[in-house]
Parts: sequence; structure tokens; C-alpha cells
Amino acid sequence: MSFASATIPGRFNGPPNSGNGGYSCGILAAHVQGAARVRLHAPPPLDVAMAVRRDDDGTVTMYNGDTRIGSAAPCDLQLDVPTAPSLEQARAASAGYVWHDKHTFETCFVCGPKRPAHDGLELFPGPVDDWSLIACPWTPADDLLDGQGNVLDEYLWSALDCPGFFAGMGPQPRPAVLGELEGRIDARVAGGQDLVVYAWPLGEEGRKVYAGTAIATADGGVVASARSTWIIMKSA
Repeated sequence: MSFASATIPGRFNGPPNSGNGGYSCGILAAHVQGAARVRLHAPPPLDVAMAVRRDDDGTVTMYNGDTRIGSAAPCDLQLDVPTAPSLEQARAASAGYVWHDKHTFETCFVCGPKRPAHDGLELFPGPVDDWSLIACPWTPADDLLDGQGNVLDEYLWSALDCPGFFAGMGPQPRPAVLGELEGRIDARVAGGQDLVVYAWPLGEEGRKVYAGTAIATADGGVVASARSTWIIMKSA
């Protein structure tokens, strides 16, 4: 058993007062070798030092005091990833982003349209041909890179988050929060290049909505992928 600590800075919010789900999952996944299944059990607080415990079986748990915030474990991610849209298709699709004026969490670090310019990831996906596949371009900024010029893993996990929500919900999204993200990063991603982030629906069951998300280079090589589970809020 080993212990560490983690803090989610206020910049990386999803809802106004809690961490973006993908970023929070990435913080936990950093303690897992290979593909990880990350579950969020409570809203991750911002600017609070949390305890991270890694057990000998590879399970990782993050606590805020006595409250279990999230847990992670190795997984065998089974996901059929569609061929990536072209960069031109992703740019055209992004013009169809329909949540500029009706976003539930309009300052979300990943997809919030009301953040200052270039402060978030600015992922605004829209339908490629129809709602069976949505996409947008992404050029990671310099402040998202490590010392070798590669995108830090927590930002790749962030990018795998919100597009799955929009794909799962379709053109009329209901308020929901991320419950689980099974993700895998397959390659280092150099900053400064144009990427394609795309997502597709995987059905729903009761209050759970499922989707797949992937990140590809401009030539179509998939560098990361995830399967997300969204929990529709009871007020929806």
C-alpha cells in the first residue's frame, strides 16, 4: 500500500464548484498502469488536497477527508473505435455545436463556451453527417505540455470526457454527470499539432447513458480512447 496526495486546481472545473470529470479521472488514472476504469463517487472538490491510496492489488482510491471521491483500477477496455473523421470534417462539424447558449455547465474546462479565450480546451463537437458521430478539432496549447513537449495525460483524459456526453445525449442533452470513464492512452501526443476528437453513442439504460470517445492525429492514428457512463440528474 502506498499513499500520495492530489489537488484539482480551480481552473479545471466541470460544474462551477467541482472538478471536470475527465480531468479528475486522469488524476486517478495516473496511478494505474495501462488502461484504467475510473469511477467518481462524489463531486471532486476544487483546490483541496486529497489523499490518494494505492493498494497492492492496483486499486487506487481518492478521499477528501472520510469521503470517497473516486476510485480506479486496471481494466481490459473493449471498444470498437470507428475510423476517425478527417480534420476538415471535424472543423465543419464543430460549426454545428448547438450548446453555445444552452450549456448546463457553461464554464466547463473542456467544453464550456463562456470561459475566457484559450483558458479551456474549447472542444465544441457537432455532428459529422448525423448524430451517430460527432467531432471537433483540438490543438493542445503550450501550457498543457510536459517538459518533452507532449500533452500531459490528464488533459488527454479531459478531452475524452465531454464529447462522450454530447454523443450519448444527441441534439437535446439532459443534465448529467460523469459516473465512470474507462480509458486508455496508446501514444505520446506532441503539442502544437492539430488533433481530431470524436465520439459516438453506445445506448442507454435507465438513468445511465453510454458513449465512446477517441482522439486521433490528423492522419487518422488513434492515440487515446474511452468508454464513458453518464448519470442523468434526477431533476432532468
